[in-house]
Amino acid sequence: MSDPVRSGKAALLIIDMLNKLDFGGGEAMRPHAEAAAEVIASLRDQADAAGAGVIYCNDNFGDWSQDRAELVAESLAPDSRGRRLAERLRPRDRDYLVVKPQFSGFYATTLPAVLPRLGVSRLVLTGIAADICVLFTAADAHMREYELWAPSDAVASESEERKRWALDIMAHSMSAEIRPTTELSLADWLAGKA
Repeated sequence: MSDPVRSGKAALLIIDMLNKLDFGGGEAMRPHAEAAAEVIASLRDQADAAGAGVIYCNDNFGDWSQDRAELVAESLAPDSRGRRLAERLRPRDRDYLVVKPQFSGFYATTLPAVLPRLGVSRLVLTGIAADICVLFTAADAHMREYELWAPSDAVASESEERKRWALDIMAHSMSAEIRPTTELSLADWLAGKA
């Protein structure tokens, strides 16, 4: 039996993009997150073409009674700062959704069980915030020996400085590829042309 963490399949992780952005700094993050959402939508299309899984890894914002539909509906509410994110990146029926209670997509979630079942060894990390949830997820993925790509144009933070700081840590401490999608396609990354 082959080791699923070495099989080479990839998954696109979309982190916390179903989000009302109703926290301190949410308004500052909004334009950056909306720009990232456009790139993530393109990566989702590329993932479909490559046969890679698409997994939404989203905070439950402390509400353990919410289901998938309620999480999406809350993000799409008229008063939601994150409405454009949810409109652009609404999960499809075939996409996976993993609810997380903390920063990392691996902490107290089903992600560590889902990825091996899908035969995934490579993760494309996208979403918000680059310097919190994306970074913590990257650290946990690195410790589990996943190969990582965090495209710099597919993640967002409240400021460009904070995003760059997080990407530098991912690149230098976690061996993550961080080139933007304008320089590297998913197909090329999967083919080892990074």
